Amino acid sequence: MDTSMVSATTAMAPAAAEVLAVVTITVLAVVSPGPDFAMVSRNSLLLSRRAGVLTALGIGGGVFVHVGYTLLGLGLLIQQSLWLFNAIKLAGAAYLIYLGIRMMRAKPGADAATGQEPDAAAVSDLAALRMGFLTNALNPKTTVFIVSLFMQVVSPGTSLGVQLAYGVFIAAAHVAWFALVAVCFSGGGARRRLLAARHWIDRAFGALLVTFGLMLAAAQGSR
Repeated sequence: MDTSMVSATTAMAPAAAEVLAVVTITVLAVVSPGPDFAMVSRNSLLLSRRAGVLTALGIGGGVFVHVGYTLLGLGLLIQQSLWLFNAIKLAGAAYLIYLGIRMMRAKPGADAATGQEPDAAAVSDLAALRMGFLTNALNPKTTVFIVSLFMQVVSPGTSLGVQLAYGVFIAAAHVAWFALVAVCFSGGGARRRLLAARHWIDRAFGALLVTFGLMLAAAQGSR
């Protein structure tokens, strides 16, 4: 066998292992429950499939924020600066608590996001995108996941093009998974029956988001 081919094959082995690690870790991180899941399932169940899918797209956009600052080198700064990391945590916690309180104040016949009747234009496409985007962009768990992935799993010698491809894959994985969640939560007769108690469901999801936010705030002294 040509020595150049052997060298090429040897060089490809670590890359293949790296790709496998990125894919595996990404899938496990995406499917683990958290604020993103709560937001998509809530919007799909109480609003519409379209709102749920748009929330999923917004989440994918939020992922690009984390990928962007990591590739720019700010991820290393966040990793090494405890005060900056805690500031991100507090911002994320405040947003989740804010959304959660609004949902917990839901009244029968009104949507917590807008205060309008459910049959009215409940949530605009832009609002659904924004909710998904901010939920993910301000989620410090995503910060930890992406920064750790690029700093500890991805080799320093990996080209920028490949790293960008990893970022696109991570965002696409989030969109694909949460779009599937949206489809599952937005269909069937069970959803129509649950809509009769939408304000109680809103309050339950609101309490869940407040809990996530309080847990983040309480853990601000550590990574």
